[in-house]
Amino acid sequence: MPEQSSLSEHAPDMVVVGTGLAGLSLALRFAEHGHVTVLAKADFTYGSSLYAQGGIAAVLDPEDSLAAHVADTLDAGAGLCHRDAVEFIVSEAPAAIAWLIARGVSFTAQDGSYHLTREGGHTHRRVIHAADATGRAVETTLADLARRHPRIRILEHHIAVDLVTAHKLGLPGPNRCLGLYVLDKRTGQVHAIASRLTALATGGASRAYLYSSNPDTSTGDGIAMAWRAGCRVANLEFVQFHPTCLYHPQAKSFLISEAVRGEGGHLLRPDGSRFMLEYDPRGELAPRDIVARAIDNEMKRGGLDAVGLDISHRGRDFIAAHFPNIYARCLTFGYDMAKGPIPVVPAAHYTCGGIMTDLHGRTDLAGLYAVGECAFTGLHGANRLASNSLLECLVLGASAAADASTRLDTAEPAALPPWDESRVTDADEGVVVAHNWEELRRFMWDYVGIVRTNRRLERALHRITVLASEIHDYYANFRVTNDLIELRNLAQVAELIIRSAQLRTESRGLHYSRDYPETDTTHSPRDTILTPGQFARATEPPGEWPR
Repeated sequence: MPEQSSLSEHAPDMVVVGTGLAGLSLALRFAEHGHVTVLAKADFTYGSSLYAQGGIAAVLDPEDSLAAHVADTLDAGAGLCHRDAVEFIVSEAPAAIAWLIARGVSFTAQDGSYHLTREGGHTHRRVIHAADATGRAVETTLADLARRHPRIRILEHHIAVDLVTAHKLGLPGPNRCLGLYVLDKRTGQVHAIASRLTALATGGASRAYLYSSNPDTSTGDGIAMAWRAGCRVANLEFVQFHPTCLYHPQAKSFLISEAVRGEGGHLLRPDGSRFMLEYDPRGELAPRDIVARAIDNEMKRGGLDAVGLDISHRGRDFIAAHFPNIYARCLTFGYDMAKGPIPVVPAAHYTCGGIMTDLHGRTDLAGLYAVGECAFTGLHGANRLASNSLLECLVLGASAAADASTRLDTAEPAALPPWDESRVTDADEGVVVAHNWEELRRFMWDYVGIVRTNRRLERALHRITVLASEIHDYYANFRVTNDLIELRNLAQVAELIIRSAQLRTESRGLHYSRDYPETDTTHSPRDTILTPGQFARATEPPGEWPR
């Protein structure tokens, strides 16, 4: 069979994998210095950023302060935030918001200034927003700019298969990223794209869990590819479960914004009684990990399918004005927020750990950057403060673009070998992929969820080892498809989450263990850092080339 074609003759200065806020922020800023190819896994604007509701945290009120934003972030992070990262990102927030406004993002105004809301963990109103659809407003604005930019080339429905490195090609000298292999989902062809620089902005891995607020594309692709290319990852045990997703069989875990509780929403038992003050003096405004565990405990203790979230006391006009999209969406499922509580459950929402980077987005591999949810900068610590994630995307997108622009002269592109499919065939049973996907998400939810134990983690590691072996054999013998690529990546990241959780012998932030229910105060807080090759059994043999 002939080898697949190559796009190396169109080598850009940078390939950006991902079209969320991190990827578009980086691409638009870098395009001032060089040509960019942007890979969209699905439609151009589809992804987690598009569905972000609450807003972007930034100190814009004279009564607020950078010191207060830093303190709130450190408090939510439960001792694991890196202060230098927090101070840098918080201090750059006002400039990042100004950059968005200058590009036409229409944030909600009130009384001649921008309306700021308050969310869980914040001591001030500092979340600037566009009604309850901030992600859509920002994403569509930047996507329109990218579409019209003469130096940005967009490839929709292209999913990255793996990174290409100098060492994997047997080239002499220091190792560096030379580009990547990409599957065109419309044709089934795999192309090689060489580039001077590569940036991963692929989002998180919440689709490793049965219930998630994320779109289907959140499969940990960037984290898995970077790991296979030799990059360290950190703190992947800290998976944030959003406390309030709409409970309805057709809702696909539709997110109910943190701002609903910030504006006075109450969490209720079936008898109408509030319970959050029994878990934390901040009540519904406690950080997400506390609220999610409280809801989980109430559901298990009472045998409940969901708990209630009630903001009806604020009145229909207030609700419709502040949460128009959430209000309308709930009505389509038969729930009127103005008449009474709506049913909510926790769901996997945000990956706080990721590929280790510095504050310029640089990874362990020369020529490779990582920004956004797939990266670990130290901002989020053991728990992400609400609305700091979009902020990190903006600030690190700008920082990475500035650094990358200084490295173009030292990053020469190399010719990449075409993808070889001469030894594989078409898959004979697609049901194998579907079955493994369902099994993985189920045992991750049951064994590596909001509350963990040593025995559950051991069971999960055993299951992922068996499952990963099947996936690897399937990958080695059949042509790649979108579902197979995503399953392979999810299995890899699931293993990293499990191993990270096993290494943390305490409860801290988003990681709660019944075997170690207390936070370790006898030692300084430490990050959980994993290095490729440190385990006796990995999901795939270290350094193995995919074809």
